Amino acid sequence: MSAAFWLARAGLCLAYVYSGLAKLIDFPAAIAEQQHFGLQPAALFAAATIAVQLGGSALVLFAQGRMAALGAAALAGFTVIATIIGHPFWTMSGIERFHNLNAFLEHAGLIGGFGLITLIALQASAANKSCAPAR
Repeated sequence: MSAAFWLARAGLCLAYVYSGLAKLIDFPAAIAEQQHFGLQPAALFAAATIAVQLGGSALVLFAQGRMAALGAAALAGFTVIATIIGHPFWTMSGIERFHNLNAFLEHAGLIGGFGLITLIALQASAANKSCAPAR
């Protein structure tokens, strides 16, 4: 993997690594965040969020092939769910709607980026299998 490609992946993962570490360091705040969004049991959702954010990011940054695709797909799926829960702009009006719509659209871009990482990793995995010598 080229340095430029790794840096692009790191840019996609930066917010997830930061958020996952912050939640890990202050787990009570992570639980409170889950409670704020009505997710119960909050501790389980907080732990799952940390696992997906840090585990998915580690796979995107350090794995190859299907494992990198798994990490990217996990982060994409997580982002779809978190965006729908966290930025329901369709229920809002005024400046609140404006800010949440912008955040929703920015998250859609992250989902697209992780989708590309997933497709590229799967394509590279398939190409490596077709080029491997038969045993």
